[in-house]
Amino acid sequence: MEVFPGISMDPTIRFGKPCLAGTRIDVATILGELASGASAEDIEAEYRLTREQITAALRYGTQV
Repeated sequence: MEVFPGISMDPTIRFGKPCLAGTRIDVATILGELASGASAEDIEAEYRLTREQITAALRYGTQV
């Protein structure tokens, strides 16, 4: 179920944590990577994400 644009929550995926829609990558992982100094380009390459997905995680993080 999409709870925010680009973010979904499903109790059967990652224990119901908010994840990037269509992936099993939770928002906390992306925010943690950014907080530790990783660049958006590094995260895109490591997790095979788009810039829009990373931005969705950031937007969600500022709302909760």
